[in-house]
Amino acid sequence: MEKLYEGKAKVLFPAGPDTLRVYFKDEATAFNAQKRGLIPGKGVVNNKVSATLFRYLEAHGVKTHFLEEVSDREMRVLRVEILPLEVILRFKAAGSFAKRYGVKEGTPLKTPLVEFSLKSDPLGDPLICPEAILALGLAAEEELSQVRTTTLKVGELLRDFFAQRGLDLIDFKLEFGKRQGEILLADEISPDTMRLWDQKTGEPMDKDRFRKDLGGVEEAYQEVLRRVLRG
Repeated sequence: MEKLYEGKAKVLFPAGPDTLRVYFKDEATAFNAQKRGLIPGKGVVNNKVSATLFRYLEAHGVKTHFLEEVSDREMRVLRVEILPLEVILRFKAAGSFAKRYGVKEGTPLKTPLVEFSLKSDPLGDPLICPEAILALGLAAEEELSQVRTTTLKVGELLRDFFAQRGLDLIDFKLEFGKRQGEILLADEISPDTMRLWDQKTGEPMDKDRFRKDLGGVEEAYQEVLRRVLRG
Protein backbone atom coordinates (compact mmCIF):
# COMPACT_ATOMS: atom_id res chain seq x y z
CA MET A 1 0.00 0.00 0.00
CA GLU A 2 1.41 3.40 -0.99
CA LYS A 3 2.08 5.59 2.01
CA LEU A 4 0.68 9.09 2.19
CA TYR A 5 3.07 10.42 4.83
CA GLU A 6 5.87 9.22 7.08
CA GLY A 7 6.73 11.09 10.26
CA LYS A 8 9.15 10.48 13.11
CA ALA A 9 6.91 7.96 14.87
CA LYS A 10 4.13 6.97 12.44
CA VAL A 11 3.34 6.16 8.82
CA LEU A 12 -0.03 7.01 7.26
CA PHE A 13 -1.66 4.90 4.55
CA PRO A 14 -4.98 5.44 2.74
CA ALA A 15 -7.72 3.12 3.99
CA GLY A 16 -10.67 4.57 2.08
CA PRO A 17 -12.00 7.92 0.89
CA ASP A 18 -12.51 9.19 4.44
CA THR A 19 -10.17 7.03 6.52
CA LEU A 20 -6.47 6.38 7.10
CA ARG A 21 -4.45 3.50 8.46
CA VAL A 22 -1.82 4.58 11.00
CA TYR A 23 1.27 2.40 11.47
CA PHE A 24 3.28 3.01 14.67
CA LYS A 25 7.06 2.69 14.36
CA ASP A 26 9.72 1.68 16.90
CA GLU A 27 11.96 4.62 15.95
CA ALA A 28 12.42 7.22 18.68
CA THR A 29 13.51 10.84 18.39
CA ALA A 30 14.08 13.65 20.87
CA PHE A 31 15.16 17.30 20.87
CA ASN A 32 13.54 17.98 17.49
CA ALA A 33 15.03 14.77 16.01
CA GLN A 34 18.61 15.71 17.00
CA LYS A 35 18.69 12.47 19.01
CA ARG A 36 17.55 9.25 17.33
CA GLY A 37 17.26 5.66 18.43
CA LEU A 38 15.16 2.53 18.53
CA ILE A 39 12.87 1.31 21.30
CA PRO A 40 11.88 -2.31 20.51
CA GLY A 41 8.13 -2.78 20.76
CA LYS A 42 7.40 0.95 21.09
CA GLY A 43 5.06 0.95 18.11
CA VAL A 44 2.93 -1.81 19.61
CA VAL A 45 2.80 -0.05 22.98
CA ASN A 46 1.87 3.33 21.52
CA ASN A 47 -0.80 1.86 19.27
CA LYS A 48 -2.47 -0.11 22.04
CA VAL A 49 -2.19 2.65 24.66
CA SER A 50 -3.54 5.25 22.22
CA ALA A 51 -6.43 3.01 21.15
CA THR A 52 -7.36 2.30 24.78
CA LEU A 53 -7.24 5.97 25.75
CA PHE A 54 -9.19 7.10 22.67
CA ARG A 55 -11.94 4.61 23.54
CA TYR A 56 -11.91 5.79 27.17
CA LEU A 57 -12.19 9.43 26.14
CA GLU A 58 -14.92 8.69 23.58
CA ALA A 59 -16.91 6.94 26.34
CA HIS A 60 -16.67 10.17 28.34
CA GLY A 61 -17.88 12.47 25.58
CA VAL A 62 -14.62 13.49 23.86
CA LYS A 63 -14.86 13.22 20.06
CA THR A 64 -11.76 11.74 18.40
CA HIS A 65 -10.58 10.56 15.00
CA PHE A 66 -10.18 6.96 16.25
CA LEU A 67 -12.22 4.18 14.62
CA GLU A 68 -10.62 0.81 15.44
CA GLU A 69 -7.45 -1.16 16.05
CA VAL A 70 -6.42 -3.01 12.89
CA SER A 71 -3.38 -4.88 14.23
CA ASP A 72 -0.85 -4.71 17.06
CA ARG A 73 0.82 -1.75 15.33
CA GLU A 74 -2.02 -0.20 13.35
CA MET A 75 -5.25 1.68 13.86
CA ARG A 76 -7.84 3.08 11.47
CA VAL A 77 -8.82 6.72 11.89
CA LEU A 78 -10.91 9.38 10.22
CA ARG A 79 -9.13 11.72 7.82
CA VAL A 80 -8.89 15.17 9.38
CA GLU A 81 -7.19 18.44 8.57
CA ILE A 82 -4.64 18.74 11.37
CA LEU A 83 -4.45 22.14 13.02
CA PRO A 84 -0.81 23.36 12.85
CA LEU A 85 -0.63 23.48 16.63
CA GLU A 86 0.61 21.31 19.48
CA VAL A 87 -1.37 21.76 22.68
CA ILE A 88 0.42 21.09 25.97
CA LEU A 89 -1.31 20.70 29.31
CA ARG A 90 0.91 20.84 32.40
CA PHE A 91 0.04 19.80 35.95
CA LYS A 92 3.59 19.91 37.36
CA ALA A 93 6.80 21.62 36.26
CA ALA A 94 9.01 19.43 34.08
CA GLY A 95 11.12 19.46 30.95
CA SER A 96 11.36 22.71 28.99
CA PHE A 97 8.91 24.47 31.32
CA ALA A 98 11.07 23.81 34.40
CA LYS A 99 14.19 24.93 32.52
CA ARG A 100 12.51 28.02 31.04
CA TYR A 101 11.34 29.37 34.39
CA GLY A 102 14.00 27.94 36.70
CA VAL A 103 11.50 25.79 38.58
CA LYS A 104 12.38 22.47 40.19
CA GLU A 105 10.97 19.50 38.29
CA GLY A 106 7.93 18.03 40.00
CA THR A 107 6.75 21.35 41.46
CA PRO A 108 2.92 21.31 41.35
CA LEU A 109 1.36 24.19 39.41
CA LYS A 110 -1.36 26.23 41.12
CA THR A 111 -3.67 25.60 38.16
CA PRO A 112 -3.37 23.34 35.09
CA LEU A 113 -1.54 25.29 32.37
CA VAL A 114 -2.47 25.11 28.68
CA GLU A 115 0.32 26.10 26.28
CA PHE A 116 0.38 26.19 22.48
CA SER A 117 3.31 25.64 20.16
CA LEU A 118 3.51 26.06 16.41
CA LYS A 119 3.75 22.65 14.73
CA SER A 120 6.92 23.27 12.71
CA ASP A 121 10.03 21.09 12.79
CA PRO A 122 12.18 23.67 10.92
CA LEU A 123 11.34 26.28 13.59
CA GLY A 124 11.67 23.85 16.49
CA ASP A 125 7.95 23.94 17.44
CA PRO A 126 8.15 27.36 19.15
CA LEU A 127 5.63 28.47 21.76
CA ILE A 128 2.90 30.68 20.33
CA CYS A 129 0.36 32.81 22.18
CA PRO A 130 -3.39 32.63 21.41
CA GLU A 131 -3.34 36.15 19.99
CA ALA A 132 -0.68 35.16 17.45
CA ILE A 133 -2.64 32.02 16.53
CA LEU A 134 -5.66 34.20 15.73
CA ALA A 135 -3.59 36.88 13.98
CA LEU A 136 -1.95 34.30 11.71
CA GLY A 137 -5.27 32.59 10.97
CA LEU A 138 -4.06 29.22 12.26
CA ALA A 139 -7.42 28.66 13.99
CA ALA A 140 -10.63 30.60 14.52
CA GLU A 141 -11.46 32.00 17.95
CA GLU A 142 -14.28 29.47 18.42
CA GLU A 143 -12.00 26.61 17.41
CA LEU A 144 -9.26 27.73 19.79
CA SER A 145 -11.77 28.00 22.63
CA GLN A 146 -13.03 24.49 21.92
CA VAL A 147 -9.49 23.11 21.75
CA ARG A 148 -8.68 24.64 25.13
CA THR A 149 -11.89 23.38 26.75
CA THR A 150 -11.41 19.88 25.33
CA THR A 151 -7.76 19.79 26.42
CA LEU A 152 -8.70 20.60 30.02
CA LYS A 153 -11.43 17.92 29.96
CA VAL A 154 -9.01 15.35 28.54
CA GLY A 155 -6.50 16.28 31.23
CA GLU A 156 -9.03 15.73 34.00
CA LEU A 157 -10.06 12.36 32.58
CA LEU A 158 -6.53 11.11 31.92
CA ARG A 159 -5.19 12.25 35.27
CA ASP A 160 -7.87 10.20 37.02
CA PHE A 161 -7.35 7.24 34.67
CA PHE A 162 -3.62 7.06 35.40
CA ALA A 163 -3.96 7.79 39.11
CA GLN A 164 -6.06 4.64 39.41
CA ARG A 165 -3.13 2.76 37.90
CA GLY A 166 -0.43 4.15 40.16
CA LEU A 167 0.85 6.72 37.68
CA ASP A 168 1.14 10.50 38.07
CA LEU A 169 0.34 12.43 34.87
CA ILE A 170 2.80 15.35 34.83
CA ASP A 171 2.05 16.85 31.41
CA PHE A 172 1.04 15.80 27.91
CA LYS A 173 0.78 16.98 24.31
CA LEU A 174 -2.32 16.79 22.10
CA GLU A 175 -3.10 17.52 18.47
CA PHE A 176 -6.48 18.31 16.96
CA GLY A 177 -7.98 18.12 13.49
CA LYS A 178 -11.01 19.45 11.63
CA ARG A 179 -13.48 17.29 9.76
CA GLN A 180 -16.62 18.74 8.19
CA GLY A 181 -16.31 21.77 10.44
CA GLU A 182 -15.97 19.69 13.62
CA ILE A 183 -12.92 19.69 15.91
CA LEU A 184 -11.68 16.17 16.74
CA LEU A 185 -8.89 14.96 18.99
CA ALA A 186 -6.30 13.35 16.70
CA ASP A 187 -2.72 12.01 16.47
CA GLU A 188 -1.85 9.74 19.45
CA ILE A 189 -1.82 9.64 23.26
CA SER A 190 1.07 7.49 24.45
CA PRO A 191 4.29 7.43 26.51
CA ASP A 192 5.81 9.35 23.58
CA THR A 193 3.49 12.32 24.13
CA MET A 194 3.20 12.58 27.92
CA ARG A 195 5.17 12.44 31.12
CA LEU A 196 4.12 9.69 33.52
CA TRP A 197 5.85 9.15 36.86
CA ASP A 198 5.38 6.14 39.09
CA GLN A 199 3.44 7.33 42.14
CA LYS A 200 5.55 5.31 44.60
CA THR A 201 9.07 5.82 43.24
CA GLY A 202 8.74 9.04 41.21
CA GLU A 203 10.56 7.29 38.36
CA PRO A 204 9.74 8.46 34.80
CA MET A 205 7.81 5.87 32.80
CA ASP A 206 7.88 7.68 29.45
CA LYS A 207 10.15 8.98 26.68
CA ASP A 208 12.20 10.99 29.21
CA ARG A 209 14.01 7.70 29.90
CA PHE A 210 15.20 7.89 26.27
CA ARG A 211 15.80 11.65 26.28
CA LYS A 212 17.92 11.53 29.45
CA ASP A 213 19.64 8.16 28.85
CA LEU A 214 18.13 6.71 32.04
CA GLY A 215 17.99 3.17 30.69
CA GLY A 216 15.09 0.75 31.02
CA VAL A 217 13.13 2.50 28.26
CA GLU A 218 11.58 -0.62 26.76
CA GLU A 219 10.67 -1.96 30.20
CA ALA A 220 9.01 1.33 31.19
CA TYR A 221 6.89 1.40 28.02
CA GLN A 222 5.81 -2.20 28.56
CA GLU A 223 4.89 -1.47 32.19
CA VAL A 224 2.74 1.50 31.12
CA LEU A 225 0.96 -0.75 28.62
CA ARG A 226 0.42 -3.41 31.28
CA ARG A 227 -1.15 -0.89 33.65
CA VAL A 228 -3.27 0.75 30.94
CA LEU A 229 -4.72 -2.60 29.86
CA ARG A 230 -5.26 -3.69 33.46
CA GLY A 231 -8.65 -1.99 33.51
